[in-house]
Amino acid sequence: MRSTSEQADGPGRPDGTDGPGGTGERATPGGPTAPEAPRDPGTSETPGGPGGPEAPGTPAAPEAHAYPDHWEADVVLRDGGTARIRPITADDADRLVSFYEQVSDESKYYRFFAPYPRLSAKDVHRFTHHDFVDRVGLAATVGGEFIATVRYDRIDARGLPATVPADEAEVAFLVQDAHQGRGVASALLEHIAAVARERGIRRFAAEVLPANTKMIKVFTDAGYTQKRSFEDGSVRLHLDLEPTDRSLAVQRAREQRAEARSVQRLLAPGSVAVVGAGRAPGGVGRTVLRNLLGAGFTGPVYAVNAALDAATATLDGAPAFPSVGAIGAPVDLAVLAVPAERVPEAVADCGEHGVRGLVVLSAGYAESGPEGRERQRALVRQARSYGMRIIGPNAFGVINTAADVRLDASLAPEMPAAGRIGLFTQSGAIGIALLAGLHRRGAGLSSFLSAGNRADVSGNDLLQHWYDDPATDVVLLYLESIGNPRKFTRLARRTAAVKPVVVVKGARHSGSAPPGHRVPVTRVPHATVSALLRQAGVIRVDTVTELVDAGVLLAGQPLPAGPRVAILGNSESLGLLTYDACLTEGLRPRKPVDLTTAATPADFRDGLAAALADDACDAVVVTAIPWVGVEGTTEVLAASLREAVAGSGAAGAAKPVVVVHVEMGGLAEALSAATSTRPPGEGPTRRPAPPRPDAAAPAAPAAPEPAPDAGAGDPRDGEAVAARNIPAYPAAERAVRALAEAVRYGQWRRQAADPGRVPEYDSIDEAGAAALIDRVLGARGAGREARGVTLTADETAALLGAYGITVRAALPAPGPDRAAEAAARLGYPVALKTTAPHLRHRPDLGGVRLDLADEQQLRTAYAELTEVLGKPEELQPVVQAMAPRGVDTVVRASIDPAVGAVLSFGLSGAASELLGDTAHRLVPVTDRDAAELVRSIRTAPLLFGWRGSAPVDTPALEELLLRVSRLVDDHPEIVSVALEPAVVAPTGVSVLGAAVRLAPPPPTTDLGPRRLPTY
Repeated sequence: MRSTSEQADGPGRPDGTDGPGGTGERATPGGPTAPEAPRDPGTSETPGGPGGPEAPGTPAAPEAHAYPDHWEADVVLRDGGTARIRPITADDADRLVSFYEQVSDESKYYRFFAPYPRLSAKDVHRFTHHDFVDRVGLAATVGGEFIATVRYDRIDARGLPATVPADEAEVAFLVQDAHQGRGVASALLEHIAAVARERGIRRFAAEVLPANTKMIKVFTDAGYTQKRSFEDGSVRLHLDLEPTDRSLAVQRAREQRAEARSVQRLLAPGSVAVVGAGRAPGGVGRTVLRNLLGAGFTGPVYAVNAALDAATATLDGAPAFPSVGAIGAPVDLAVLAVPAERVPEAVADCGEHGVRGLVVLSAGYAESGPEGRERQRALVRQARSYGMRIIGPNAFGVINTAADVRLDASLAPEMPAAGRIGLFTQSGAIGIALLAGLHRRGAGLSSFLSAGNRADVSGNDLLQHWYDDPATDVVLLYLESIGNPRKFTRLARRTAAVKPVVVVKGARHSGSAPPGHRVPVTRVPHATVSALLRQAGVIRVDTVTELVDAGVLLAGQPLPAGPRVAILGNSESLGLLTYDACLTEGLRPRKPVDLTTAATPADFRDGLAAALADDACDAVVVTAIPWVGVEGTTEVLAASLREAVAGSGAAGAAKPVVVVHVEMGGLAEALSAATSTRPPGEGPTRRPAPPRPDAAAPAAPAAPEPAPDAGAGDPRDGEAVAARNIPAYPAAERAVRALAEAVRYGQWRRQAADPGRVPEYDSIDEAGAAALIDRVLGARGAGREARGVTLTADETAALLGAYGITVRAALPAPGPDRAAEAAARLGYPVALKTTAPHLRHRPDLGGVRLDLADEQQLRTAYAELTEVLGKPEELQPVVQAMAPRGVDTVVRASIDPAVGAVLSFGLSGAASELLGDTAHRLVPVTDRDAAELVRSIRTAPLLFGWRGSAPVDTPALEELLLRVSRLVDDHPEIVSVALEPAVVAPTGVSVLGAAVRLAPPPPTTDLGPRRLPTY
């Protein structure tokens, strides 16, 4: 194949640019004088190959398949713009010709290895007609027009056109010169590789001119295993398409850069137009316009209203125009505040004039019903076709407090102070509440985005941006739905490793997504999702108040080194309440220090300084009640506490300090006077009066002091101790709960540095298990249905045995004689159990008889069971050899289409089923995860010698968990596994019951090539 001159955006060069040309194919011997018959990329065909007379030995063209619409995808490119990738069809002839005419001669040369000025009719036919199996073409489009193409052709070992079962293909790219440098070829390579794997192709062959170093880099940086050779003056590359750890890492690094850049384009535009700014004061559009001007946005602001008369040149001092096209200058961000029926016209106007992103405030979309849902989908398709991303619809807006931007394209009543907190909400009302709550607590924001219906930009995109945003130290998220939980968990884990991520989830118990939110259906209970988020390092809180409480502490204080808490104050009772709250939250409080009600601010200062200098504590809670008959002590107390904190900076490691106050108005404000979440000297931002209507244009605001960089003012930096914001709380429980979340997060951060490993076991027969699964699914038609098939007992034992998990045999006993025969085979003592669904795993109902030492006891037990519980055909009794005594546990694994594979563990019976005492981890589980899984259930003490009982073999239990994790991770066809009971004895584990269900692999939402979600 010939290479596009696309340069990779791989790890060696994050900002790599595309170069001229494409992967290509040699022209036919006629060269430039016979351009109508080039050798097609990825094939060895001559002019008599496909598209011309059939060559000897050329296989007959396979039957064309239906159009594979699941290959269509919207992708974010390196510069933050979007493109659509889709299969090329026969209807694309004119688009292909137009695209080729816009490609430079150099790129064409790299594509065909010879001058090739135009495509003949035969070329166009061949490049637009595919069977979607052996010959596939994909195009990247913007505005409906091609900007790049890629195609593969299946070949045999001699390089000739072939069909299945040949598993190699030649691949060729061509990228329009105007779009080189945007990472288009890298995105196309991911998608064409996924298509090829789906069609049974395992390797790509590519032929590239040595001078086309940038295209060579596309392949080498992709992370696939490859071989390279030099033949006939060109570089021959062979890529193994099996994903590797490196190819996945490269893919996700590119995804992060692209999506972060797309958010950055929305948060830091060079210019903004408000489409729908009303002629009369008031209204949504006019409000946003005034907010933009009042915040002092540093770029041009334009008002757009199609109904403007010729005499209206400005609105609120902003230049006014009837359309975006009439502005005559670049517009980066457009805020749409027009009725829903007029939005398509406005989007087209924006897209055709180079607008990069949209904030759609308009309502009337998915929140209004099925018709609105279709309108919302059409909006997303239209915007993405122009390469634009959308905040909304039904959005509240976006804010960026950076000094060089000062963007307030929102309906917020006032611009928040600049600070170090990033805030995302899906609700405008909750957004207002959070902005107000943070403002009252003296906490500033780096950026804010309220996404409304979240049709495009979501919390995942903001996590990509905030992950390496130097202006953001803490991430706060209010979510009513999670469109891609699997991806969210992955991104949250990565972000939480460098900065706190605090989440409150609304609509937890409604059983459905809020109106306007289209999300995948998940079968995993909310409690399980919460547990998985905590596993990923997310600080999971239940209310908006707790979100603010945790946010102000994390933004203003260092992380505690441990759970030891010192308590001091001038109220013994308040100190005892704080002590109790610490115990409730699992902290280790020291005896409260009572400074007495006569304590002065200086006593508080000295007591706090002593506590901070004490190596026996990791955090300090200061409790305070007002002085009787003394005025002006609030400000003095705040200054004294800040003085003590400042003095602790040089003494050693910084410790978090929180204050609990009772009816001390103004203390919280006084304590936040020196806050690290606000640039020095800057208070809450009140909107200045807007410019006079007769002003020609908004005047540029005076430049405020620059916002701190990643290190300046960081509360985790010992040099910034003096500037820390000391959070104050009106209740001990709120302060301690926020502190406890910080303690748990700090512990997770320390453990995340060593996440553990997934062990390798020599006894695992992965190939044997795969063969058994294929055999079962192939033999049973039900396996092709969504509900799948349940394995028989023998099949279950064989599959688990391939992974070193032994299930104790249970022989059917339809009568007492058969029971005696089974016991003789197994050896006494034995257990007699019923397996009827209504009695399974219910020993409390009397369906189990244990330790039957001989045949007489067995027959007696059999008679008792059938007499009390029913006939043998109803009970379905079995006989099983006795296992060593121990603790009955249950191990389960299930596959959820939204979350992925989840491993669960608990004690069998009432503990897990009635009390919900079950722990969960995402698969694959590491050795550290397995150890935590065993110890995180509330009934874990029963495994470790509770009340003098013998401790059980927890290392063997952890190994069982790891083997089950490997099993479901290696074989996505396994949709559920249940081991119950798994009896853990002082030595070893005995699995007494097991069930496995198979189905064709479910679709996943976070694997495969990059793509934007569609809701």
